Amino acid sequence: MIKHAMRALVLAYALPLFLSAHFLINDQIISPKAAAQIETMGKELTQKTGIHAYVIATTNTIPRTTNLYQYLKRYADKLATPYAVLFFAPNSQRIGLLSSSETLKKMLEGDEIKHYAIDVISTIDSNSLQSKYDVGVVQAYSEMADEIAAAKGAKLITTIHDKYHWIITLIRWVVLLGTLIIIWIYFGHPIYRRIRYGKQK
Repeated sequence: MIKHAMRALVLAYALPLFLSAHFLINDQIISPKAAAQIETMGKELTQKTGIHAYVIATTNTIPRTTNLYQYLKRYADKLATPYAVLFFAPNSQRIGLLSSSETLKKMLEGDEIKHYAIDVISTIDSNSLQSKYDVGVVQAYSEMADEIAAAKGAKLITTIHDKYHWIITLIRWVVLLGTLIIIWIYFGHPIYRRIRYGKQK
């Protein structure tokens, strides 16, 4: 009974947020707390630059052959231009960065922004998938907002990139180190032994 009551309270809290959301189009993938962070950053970015930054988080399965710009047309009535969109479809393992113009596209380092989400979500640890989605998407969105603001000569105070940048850097180094260790164990070390000791009879 208490469990059902708690769920009802969470829903009562989350529903107004989802109904009033401007910058997050969400299939219940991103939690209310993370959604609130996105809304806060998005509002500040629009106020200071006039550019709208969105997150589209969908549970739909989107084939690799589907062009994301074509897919984006179904959300056209929810997007105000000029815009940048962080597109997140975990069931299809797709993350995209889309923009309404070439000018806006040039403001963004697409690979860098997407890696903020990819590095967090792909890390093997004890955190839940929900928390990884939240952290990865919020980090990527924050980086996107910061890059747009910097290109427009503005400074955002609600983004979190600087606060957590060291965590992302650490994750990348851990992943790189793990990859190098695997390469050494399975390829480098056997080659080294053959060179040093020759073929064993």
